[in-house]
Amino acid sequence: SKTHHALVDGVAGVDLMTTLFDLDEQGPDLGAPPHWIPQPSPSGAQLAATALQDTVAQAATAPLRAIRTLTNPEDAREAAEAIGEVVRRGMSSAPPTPLNVRIGPHRRLATVESRLDELKVIKSVLGGTVNDVVLAVSAGAVRRWLHGRGLRTEGMDMRVCVPISTRARDDAGALGNRITQVVVPLPVAEADPLERLRLVREAMQDVKDSKLAAGAELIAGVQDFAPPTILAQASRMNFSGRFFNLLVTNVPGPQFGLYVLGRRLRGVFPVAFLAGDRALAIAVMSYDGGVNWGLIADLDAMGDLDAVADGIEQSMQELAGLSVPSAAR
Repeated sequence: SKTHHALVDGVAGVDLMTTLFDLDEQGPDLGAPPHWIPQPSPSGAQLAATALQDTVAQAATAPLRAIRTLTNPEDAREAAEAIGEVVRRGMSSAPPTPLNVRIGPHRRLATVESRLDELKVIKSVLGGTVNDVVLAVSAGAVRRWLHGRGLRTEGMDMRVCVPISTRARDDAGALGNRITQVVVPLPVAEADPLERLRLVREAMQDVKDSKLAAGAELIAGVQDFAPPTILAQASRMNFSGRFFNLLVTNVPGPQFGLYVLGRRLRGVFPVAFLAGDRALAIAVMSYDGGVNWGLIADLDAMGDLDAVADGIEQSMQELAGLSVPSAAR
C-alpha cells in the first residue's frame, strides 16, 4: 500500500492496516452486506458549511495544553523558550556527506529482517531503548558503507532526523499526521559499537531533558491556533531538510498475526521517502515478533545499497554478541 504522509503518519498507517486485515484465520462473519445507496455530491455551499463546522469543532476540542499556552503568561514564556530551542538547534546546517547529493526520480529498495526480542535483549543488557538500538545499528551500517567506499569517517558530524509521535491516548485510531521530529548526531565516526550506542542514548536523553522535543511538539500542536504565517515559518524551521543528512524512522506495529481471506500476513516492510538532496532513508517496523527494515535509496547515487543492508545485519550481530553474558561467549 502507498499513502501520502499528509493523510496518515506511521502510527495511523498501522491502525489502518489492523482495520483492513482480520485478527484470525477465519475472519469475522459479516453476513450479507447492507444495500448501499450513494448520497448526492455536496454543493459548494454545503462544503463551505462543513468546513466552517469542522473549524469550530477543532477549536472547541483543542488540546488543553495549547489553550493554556495561549492564555497563561508562565506557559507562554515556556513555550517561547521551547520554540527558541528549536530555532537555536536549527541555526546550523547539516554538514555535507556522500549521502547528500542531487537525486533523480528512480529508486532502489532493500530489506533486512531481525527479531524484536533480540533488540529488547540488547537494550536491556546494554542500556537505552529499542529506538536507541535502531539508531546505533543504523550508525554502524552507514559507517561500514562509507568505509566500503574507501571514505574516512573520523570527525564526520552526520545528523539523523528522528520522527516522534505526538499522539495522546485519546488519539488512538485517528487518522491524520500527529508527528514531530528531532535531529540528533549519528555517531558514524565511532568505531566501538558500545560507544556508538552510548552516544545515541545520551543524545536522545538530551533531547528528552531539553526543551527541544517540547518546542517541536508545540509547533505541531498549536497549528489550529497560531497565525498561519507564524505557523508556516515555525514548521519550516522544525521540518526543514537542510538540518539533517539521513532519516531513520521506527514505527511500532501489531505484535500479533494478521490475516486476509484466510491467509496470514507474513511480514511488513516499511518504505519511507526521499526528500531534498538525500539519497537514503531507513524505515523500521515491528510486526508479530519481527522487526523489519525497509531501505529506500536513489537509483543512481546508491548502487551499493545492499552494503547498507549488510551493515545493518553485521551491526545487529555485533551488539547481540556484546549483550551475551561473558561466561556464555
